[in-house]
Amino acid sequence: MTETAGRSRVRTRIGKAWIDSITSSQAIEAIEHLVASGTGGFVVTPNVDHVVNLERDPDLRQAYEAASLTLVDGQPLVWASRLLGAPLPERISGADLVPLLMERAAARHWRVYLVGAGPGVAEMAAKEIRRIGVEIVGTDAPLLSSRLDASESADVVERIRRARPHLVLVAFGSPKQERWMFQVQEQIRPALSIGVGAALDFVAGRVKRAPRWMSRSGLEWLFRLSREPRRLWRRYLVNDPRFLFIVLRMLRMPRAARVRQL
Repeated sequence: MTETAGRSRVRTRIGKAWIDSITSSQAIEAIEHLVASGTGGFVVTPNVDHVVNLERDPDLRQAYEAASLTLVDGQPLVWASRLLGAPLPERISGADLVPLLMERAAARHWRVYLVGAGPGVAEMAAKEIRRIGVEIVGTDAPLLSSRLDASESADVVERIRRARPHLVLVAFGSPKQERWMFQVQEQIRPALSIGVGAALDFVAGRVKRAPRWMSRSGLEWLFRLSREPRRLWRRYLVNDPRFLFIVLRMLRMPRAARVRQL
């Protein structure tokens, strides 16, 4: 995508990710522009974990390079962008984006499909979202292997096609959701899909969000680690510290290589 809601925009590079330098309100407008265009595509929301995984996952890089819009979901990335001299205006977390986006969906009469999260979570989230007048046209929680064999999601793709949604919220977690959106984008056009991570769990009330002060302080990872240590310890304590080395490498690059005007 070379324009945001019909206007040129700035992109900031952190590691292998080029991130759109826009605010939350501009992100909503950009998504509305994509929906109105009817061209389909998908939106990714990078955090520290994504940036680290992009270094060694060519399939994830391929998905990121094809994304229609890239929104920063991680306060450390915002801080890093300032250090790199190409500041991103604010964090746009999936958990905050989804409620705003669903308000716009209700106002514009968009049809929405929910995919992913644990068994029953999408249905619970759909019930909450319908309360504000959004038309939820389907939910699915397929079990997908890391290989993402096309046959695994063929039935889901067909149900999405029949439902004809404007938006598909995808909550498989990264990198699966990004690779899946890239894989199926042609089959579900003109629907626009958005990777929302744990946002459906938050909407459904299944998972508690970190206190806002922890999110603003970049400590949301610590809150999540305390809630799910067995599942998340390797991600936060082994994998994500590599982000510091990525930022140091970026600091050695000229500023012109860290900013792009589109």
